[in-house]
Amino acid sequence: MRTNILLAALAIYAVSMGDAFAYLDPGTGSIIVQGVIGAIAGGLVVGRMYWAKFKAFFSRQKAPEGTELSADRLK
Repeated sequence: MRTNILLAALAIYAVSMGDAFAYLDPGTGSIIVQGVIGAIAGGLVVGRMYWAKFKAFFSRQKAPEGTELSADRLK
């Protein structure tokens, strides 16, 4: 119950705030763009890593060699 009151008070406080008069220079926009591009590139790399396992799971083909973790590698 107390948590609900605290969350409601924080929500009212956040909504009732005035203007911030903040300044974002042009460099900030380029950093945001670089972050978005990096996130997309990272997602593509991760997707590429697991694509062979995904295809092998839904097909009758065996996964390419080197994608499975064998007992020999654990030693």
